[in-house]
Amino acid sequence: MKKDKIIKLPEIGKISAEVFKQLIFPHLGAHRSEILVGPQHGVDVGIVQIANKAVAMTSDPVFIVPEYGFERAAWFAIHILASDIVTSGLPPTYLAIDLNLPLSMTEEELTIVWRTIDTECKKMGMAIVTGHTARYDNCQYPMVGGATVIAVGNTDDYVSPKFISVGDKIVITKGPAIEASGIFATMFPKYLARHCGEEFSRQAQSLFYQMSVVHDALTAVKIGVRDQGVSSMHDATECGIWGGLHELAEAASVGMSVVQDSIMMDPYVEKICDLFKIDPYKSISEGTLIITCRPHKAEYLVRYLHENGINASIVGEITERKYGLKIIECGKERKLIHPEVDPFWKAFYNTLREIKKFEE
Repeated sequence: MKKDKIIKLPEIGKISAEVFKQLIFPHLGAHRSEILVGPQHGVDVGIVQIANKAVAMTSDPVFIVPEYGFERAAWFAIHILASDIVTSGLPPTYLAIDLNLPLSMTEEELTIVWRTIDTECKKMGMAIVTGHTARYDNCQYPMVGGATVIAVGNTDDYVSPKFISVGDKIVITKGPAIEASGIFATMFPKYLARHCGEEFSRQAQSLFYQMSVVHDALTAVKIGVRDQGVSSMHDATECGIWGGLHELAEAASVGMSVVQDSIMMDPYVEKICDLFKIDPYKSISEGTLIITCRPHKAEYLVRYLHENGINASIVGEITERKYGLKIIECGKERKLIHPEVDPFWKAFYNTLREIKKFEE
């Protein structure tokens, strides 16, 4: 009898492409002909056709961090969920949510969380249709449940890596390390104030509410999709822009040429990443949207995003797979390699220890 190959799980965070390929992808239940976009490593949504509609789905943990404050924590939790589904190009429509709450959570805290989720869902036009809510022993923050978001639209309106074509331009919104910097600014305001000044610390906290691509994605597809504009979208979460670009290229089986100097950098992000000694391009960045777009619409897309309050720039283009994944920095070319380990987590926990030692 043939023994299964041993797979190596990560110490923390999402599984690697290798684990997905060896364990998850070969075992996907029953085959269904109505699946338009199935599971792929680095692809945020699955899409099926029901009658004449495209139905996109995504699932994620409900991620509540009390240290953010419960209102901010709930805002971020629902925007994490919605940010994945909007990369389909379809608007959030339905939410099914399971809350397995820690015993320490109070009625007041739950009220703040639920009313915030309700408010944000109403803004997005998303209805909460089913769920489960309870408190249990051995449930701990920040993972307090799970949720599935569903988006419904016409079959001609969704986007996916399968629609990427050679020559498509790559557009990136906001720049790198939005989430890493937003979390640092929110969690360690006194630390930032001590090193960068009170005013810098106060202003940097506004990065928190940039940690969503809902507005970015729903604005982008208004210019047209597929041959009329946007072909695919992907949010840069763990391992940041370099990780997101690599995942997108692998999902579409294409090459890329990316000019690093064309990627905008928020000045607050730059200073925060320098302070915490992390590479912004490899760092977690919910809020940064990677878009591929037909070349004839790329400049219009960037203008349209700017007109709607979203900073964006053209940073490269899609090439044939045989040319590989390339980053050009200061005229020099190097290979784009998936970072695999996000530097944010080590820096975050090192800072927690440093602050605790300082306070003692």
